[in-house]
Amino acid sequence: MARIAFILLCHKDPEAIVRQARMLTEAGDYIAIHFDARASADAFARIRAELADNPNVVFARRRIRCGWGEWSLVQATLHAVEAAVGHFPRATHFYMLSGDCAPIKSARYAHAFLDAHDVDYIESFDFFESDWIKTGMKEERLTYRHFFNERTQPWRFYTSFNLQKRLRLTRDIPHDIDVQIGSQWWCLRRRTVEWILDFTKARRDVMRFFRTTWIPDETFFQTLVRHLVPGTEIETRTLTFLMFTDYGMPVTFYNDHYDLLLGQDNLFARKISPEAVQLRRRLGSLYSDDTAEFSISDEGRNLYRFLAGRGREGRRFARRFWEVESTIGRDRELLIVICKKWHVAKRLVARIRRMTDLPVIEYLFNEEGTALPDLGGIQLSLAKRTRHRRALMRMLFDYYRTDRLVICMDPASMDLLTDFCGDRARTRLLEIQCAFSDTYLGGHARRVGLAGERTRPETLARLLPTIRHDITHESDRIRDAGFASHFILREGDARERSADLLAQFLDIPAEKAQDIAEFDHLFAD
Repeated sequence: MARIAFILLCHKDPEAIVRQARMLTEAGDYIAIHFDARASADAFARIRAELADNPNVVFARRRIRCGWGEWSLVQATLHAVEAAVGHFPRATHFYMLSGDCAPIKSARYAHAFLDAHDVDYIESFDFFESDWIKTGMKEERLTYRHFFNERTQPWRFYTSFNLQKRLRLTRDIPHDIDVQIGSQWWCLRRRTVEWILDFTKARRDVMRFFRTTWIPDETFFQTLVRHLVPGTEIETRTLTFLMFTDYGMPVTFYNDHYDLLLGQDNLFARKISPEAVQLRRRLGSLYSDDTAEFSISDEGRNLYRFLAGRGREGRRFARRFWEVESTIGRDRELLIVICKKWHVAKRLVARIRRMTDLPVIEYLFNEEGTALPDLGGIQLSLAKRTRHRRALMRMLFDYYRTDRLVICMDPASMDLLTDFCGDRARTRLLEIQCAFSDTYLGGHARRVGLAGERTRPETLARLLPTIRHDITHESDRIRDAGFASHFILREGDARERSADLLAQFLDIPAEKAQDIAEFDHLFAD
């Protein structure tokens, strides 16, 4: 059975560290602690005294002062790893933790999970080819030497960096390693950890290189694991659930996140708020509960992005050059059917296609698989279609040799609607407003990744009002925009009114519109 040696880097709150160590070791696992030398000696003494009688606890042989972005974080980890390897010969896995981490599964579940998969869990993406680094320095992290802490010594950090740039004092990456990057929260097998320790003694050149890279805790272990272990034995993900805000800050979890955390396909989570006393207590009890069962829905990140985005309206920047310099065409007419229930809009436009000579295209800006003619590659992806929207529409008008075209669009595509309605072409909108049952909204949440098949009913019940309000908000935005020629067809409308709206929208005779409206199952789910 798997036995875990936790590698804990911490720097504050001695009482919480003691509780964390006791909780993890009571399940038969081990823990090696490095307590930052920047913290007080008295705090460290309290931790040692409280855990002195616990044989499953060991301390790093040396405390060092740690700083964000520095080699010191890697060195502290290596000290703790060396202590764990030497003191716990029965440990099969080594798991990186911080004082802000907490288990979101039971020890029994964690052990069974690790037993079932003989792999190392570590994010390790190609440093140069991946987009893991979003902003700031990239190659410069490696090709220049970084001797100072960017946060505590910014003047020295940037003066040294700029001087090296000016004098072209670059350096080479060790020729036989491919630098990788990823989260520092890993879980590695014993054999892998022993290989890493042997490598650190044998390859002083690589150690010198990483000692002066910037933020090496995101590259050191990630690179060595990929260098030493076959790719088939590496799963490129972390077993610690963590999320970041739009501003690059870690998302903090509180008492009301308990159900969400348990549903994630991870063993631990960070960061747990120090004020979330109830959450920490419940998760601590959970870790020792051998009877606990878990339903994995794994919707946490999608759910967070959805909820965090409410209230932050999507705002466009200056108009793109292809929008400023191009138009669909002054004498052309674009007819847009807007509906949240895509199957309803598709039924209607299919009937329009059969009853008129109008070309019809379904959700071309919302659905990757929408059938489109070959337009030289511009139609191949949603990103290309959206980026070159006006050029795409011009080409479609030309392809069908028409001046009138019907398309479908999701009401969330407000930037597209605004753009098209601002074009010189005549644009008409037919918004179809449907009724939404809780069953339908639950299915919608699963389809878009806000919930999984095993999401708890009570979690889903709390989410449904937000989704319902979001759909209403999308419709309100369209109405508030004051678009000209905006028609609204509601699910409960009489057939006569529906026919009248279709006649105005499509600019067709009333008799033909009546034929289109003779549709008994338009709104059926």
